Amino acid sequence: MTAIIKLFRSTVFKVSFAYLLITAIGAGLVLGRIGWHIKELIEDQIGQTVDADITGLAEQYAQGGITRLVEIIEQRTRQPGADLYLVTTHAGQPIAGNIARLPEGIPSYSSLVKTQYQRPNEAKKHHAIARIFALPGGFRLLVGHDLEEGESLRRIVGGALVTSLIWLIVIGTLGGLWIARRVLNRIDAINAQAKTIVAGDLSRRLPLAGTGDELDRLVMNLNTMLDRICALMGGLKEVSDNIAHDLKTPLTRLRNGTEEALRLAKSPEEYRGALEKVIEESDRLIQIFDALLMIAGAEAGSGREGMTEFDATNVVRDVGELYEPAAEDQGVKLTLHVEPDLWLRGSRELLGQVLSNLIDNALKYGAETVPDGAGPSIDLKAIHIGNKIEISVADHGPGIAVKDRDHVLDRFVRLENSRSRPGSGLGLSLAAAVMRLHNGELRLEDNHPGLRVVLTFQAVQGKPHSAPPLIEATALS
Repeated sequence: MTAIIKLFRSTVFKVSFAYLLITAIGAGLVLGRIGWHIKELIEDQIGQTVDADITGLAEQYAQGGITRLVEIIEQRTRQPGADLYLVTTHAGQPIAGNIARLPEGIPSYSSLVKTQYQRPNEAKKHHAIARIFALPGGFRLLVGHDLEEGESLRRIVGGALVTSLIWLIVIGTLGGLWIARRVLNRIDAINAQAKTIVAGDLSRRLPLAGTGDELDRLVMNLNTMLDRICALMGGLKEVSDNIAHDLKTPLTRLRNGTEEALRLAKSPEEYRGALEKVIEESDRLIQIFDALLMIAGAEAGSGREGMTEFDATNVVRDVGELYEPAAEDQGVKLTLHVEPDLWLRGSRELLGQVLSNLIDNALKYGAETVPDGAGPSIDLKAIHIGNKIEISVADHGPGIAVKDRDHVLDRFVRLENSRSRPGSGLGLSLAAAVMRLHNGELRLEDNHPGLRVVLTFQAVQGKPHSAPPLIEATALS
């Protein structure tokens, strides 16, 4: 009983029943119209037959007079049928025919009218369509047709139409129940799986029927959402573990430095040196948290509403010029190759931050002498490639092995050969998050030797694109 009540309360059944009700009302109106049209058609055909009969009998009267007319009517009335005939005098006295007398209220030269009549020696009244025609000599001629046959046909057709409507309602109701049951079975299966997921088993996914209908598409979107939630939760767990691991070292150094100053420092200079180390470690912690917040914001899409169309030429050039002094101090040649009109849709600030991180990484890990004996160098390039914009930072350092390139995009990942140098392992992770926010692509390529980091954006269509000589700048040691 509960299942039946649940079935009748379901939205699917209510929608099916509403559709059935609308269909039944529409079918009833159509069938009623058909019945009325059949009735009108029968009466029109009777009227045409009566008019043709009157015309023929009037011609016979004109040719043979009343004697000929009476003879023909007597011949016709001896045959059983629904046709009605009566010839009377001007006073209404019957001369020949198969009805007792003229119906009352029908004038001569009348149009077709519905009336009642009686047959000779019968008290029962019948319904007919008739017309009275005045003949020369004062005679009157009535020709009509009994409606009983038409009424019988109309009742038969009407009964068939009503039966069809009833069958339509019955079949529609059963079909609605069947459809509702099928849909409810699928929804129950989805609900059961959803309860398992809510209970904590996030590895489960909602079942697909494989029909490709609306429910399947909804389930696919929900499963995609669950995949995304699992990925975010996995990332959150990884971040928490990494924070606990990677922040432990600077916090330990911070505590040990403070404790050492309290125990060993005796002069103001020693206290000052200890405080400077505390500030340095604190700044490093703040930078780590700032980077984490920026990555979280990029992955959450919080910067998307502030995106605008802008020319990245100035952003790339400004970042390059900003790092020229630092490159000179380290004896690194920083070369810029920047095309004009690099229009893209995105965030200037995030693009600038990513480029700053990439150049900073190149200065830390890639500023090494290349095998041919040339000095260390970094190439910053921004060019058009078809309908794309490609910005790259290339160095000639040790590079990153192919097997490690996906791994280094995760948070706090630092390879063994870089752990001795300062850093948090968040630069490439931030770049990857920003590129996902921009629907772009980040690639790590071999620079033979060294690493080439490539950022690919979709160019804004319809913006001017000229090709004058490249904007080049070089910082020499």
